[in-house]
Parts: sequence; C-alpha cells; structure tokens
Amino acid sequence: MNDPVRVGILYSATGTTSTIGQSQLQGAQLAIDEINETGGLLGRELVAVRYDPASTPARYAALAEQLIVRDGINVIFGCYMSSSRKAVIPIVEKWNKLLFYPTLYEGFEFSGNVIYTGAAPNQNSVQLADYMTSSFGARVYLIGSDYIYPYESNRIMGELVMQHPGSDKLGEHYLPLDATERDYAAIMQDIRARQPDFIFSTVVGDSTASLYRAYADAGFNPQTMPIASLTTSEAEIAQMGADVAAGHFTAAPYFQSIDSPANARCLARLRQRLGDDCRPNLCWEAAYFQMHLFANAFRQAGSDRIGELLPHLLGSEFDAPQGRIRLDPDNHHTWLHPRVGRANAQGGFTIVRQATRAVSPDPYLVTHSLGDWTASLGALEN
Repeated sequence: MNDPVRVGILYSATGTTSTIGQSQLQGAQLAIDEINETGGLLGRELVAVRYDPASTPARYAALAEQLIVRDGINVIFGCYMSSSRKAVIPIVEKWNKLLFYPTLYEGFEFSGNVIYTGAAPNQNSVQLADYMTSSFGARVYLIGSDYIYPYESNRIMGELVMQHPGSDKLGEHYLPLDATERDYAAIMQDIRARQPDFIFSTVVGDSTASLYRAYADAGFNPQTMPIASLTTSEAEIAQMGADVAAGHFTAAPYFQSIDSPANARCLARLRQRLGDDCRPNLCWEAAYFQMHLFANAFRQAGSDRIGELLPHLLGSEFDAPQGRIRLDPDNHHTWLHPRVGRANAQGGFTIVRQATRAVSPDPYLVTHSLGDWTASLGALEN
C-alpha cells in the first residue's frame, strides 16, 4: 500500500496566539519535509491535514472531531494554550486517538491518549524560581492571562518562591487575552508602590508585548527588577522589539542560541526554506521533534493506530535541537534539558544557566523541591 499517511495538525494561524501557532506549524512542516525527503514512512508520503482553530478552544474541539470522524485521522499534532488542550482531550479519548501536545504546561495531568513534549513544571518553573530568587530575591509579583495555565503556573511559582528565605507574594493579577498596554499600565503603578524583586509573567499571546512595553514605559530597570517568564520566547520578542525585551528572563528547554551541531543544522534547514520569516522557539522545537518521534515509531509499528504505535513510541529517543530527548513510558511526558536565558539586544537569549543532563518529567511535582536541580545546573554567566 502506497497511500499517504495522513496526520492532523491544529495550530492557530489566526487569533491572539497565532504568533506561536505559526511557529509550531513551521516546526511540524520542517519535520514533515525532512521525513518525506528521506523516503517518507516505509515508502509512503507523510501528509498534513491542517485546519486553523483561530486561537479558540471550542473550535479546537470541533476541528479535532472533524479530523477524526470526517477525515479518518488517527494522530493529531496541536494545541498551544492549556484551554485548547483541555478541549481536545475528551475528543481523542472518546475516539481512542492520539494527540501530540508540544507546549509547556501547568502539569498535574495524565491522559493515555496524549504525548506531552513541552516542559512540565519541574523542568522550567523549579529552575526559574531557583535562579530568580538566588539572583534577585524572593519578593515576587505575579501577572497572568485569564485562563487555566496562568492560574496553575502562578500557584506553583508562588509555592516555590515561598520556600526561600525572605519570600513574599506582593500581588497577583489576571487580564484578558486581548489586554492592551493601557490595561497593564495600571498594574505597573501598583508594582511601583510595592517594589518586588522580580515580576513573574504567565501572559501569553499578543498581549505579551503589551505587558513588556508597559513595563518599559514605566521606566523600570530589568537589571534590578526584571520580568521572569516561561512563555516569553523569541517569537514574542520579535513582536515587542529586542530593545523592550532585553534584560528579562525566560526558562525553557530550547533557545535559538544553543550552540550544538544538531541545532545549527536544523536552523539552517529552516532558514533555507523560509528565509528570515521565522522565529524558532521552544514550541517550534517541540512541534519539530515530536513529528520525528511519531515517524520513527510508525516505521517500527507499520501503523498509526494508537495500540500499535504506543509500544514503539514510549521510551523512544531523538537527537533534538535542545539535546537528546526521551519519551517517558510511565507518564507520556518527555525528558528535557532545562535552561534559563536572558533576552539580549539581538532579539535572542543569552543562556545563563543550563542543566548538564536531561531532567526526567515529574508532572505532579511528587519528589522535587526548589533546590533539587542546583547540583545539575552549570552557571554560564552570573
């Protein structure tokens, strides 16, 4: 049989999270091109059936069902916000299909129908809390977008910071996904009055640029009171401008600036296809390597049906741009390489601390506390 192998793709090309959605699509498409250029899947072409969920959770759910029922798709790659993942999980569970989810998230979840390739809290929140409290102090101000991930991520960050001497949570605010610079300006006045050691942002989408611009307009100094985030990547920096982002921090398994042959080769192939019209970031990288994980498992299973695919998928490894990653067979999450980066004047990140080995996923934070990774982190710049 030489029919194409078709997979579903649900990344938003429009709406408030389309900047990241477009980069996720670019990562997935680069991997598909590479797979097809090297013989496809057992001689069969890999083809994407793609729809635009327009950054709307209900549309994600409707399109996931359409992919499965009308298009006959067994495997879906997609979702950015946790609200969109939560909307799609009941659909793939009902039909016993498989979702690959390439985004960092709040943890405390398991589905046998989901492969989680983004960072769990012990692979980014723990490291960021450790770095920020040791470098700036433990008095934090929390700002997020108004949906599930920011609430849960801020809860986790608050608990991690409160383990540190002198800790205090000075404020916590949530704004709509379409919040403007004016909306954030009012919060800046409260921050001026309270003077935290750092601001923790779980703002996502287009309003990320509004937050950072409001911070810059307030005249704050990232050398003494920076914004720390898990969701501000190279893509958001391109929106707000490198001058606005410089000096602020993000924790992620992947930054464009990783100095490795695998990353250099991948970026060169991407830019050969798209020129400079791309902003590789942590979600782009996960969308890229998870497609290769699927392809390798398909070649062994000879099928994309979940029951035949999972035994070859779970426990599998791949040399991703961030380093060698592995799918954990016990919880469907991924062993990743935590890093902390400081935004620089070139629109990228200078890596200031990174793990010396892959960190196992612990989505329920069962055994890990704030200091667990200190021994495995190597300081590159302080």
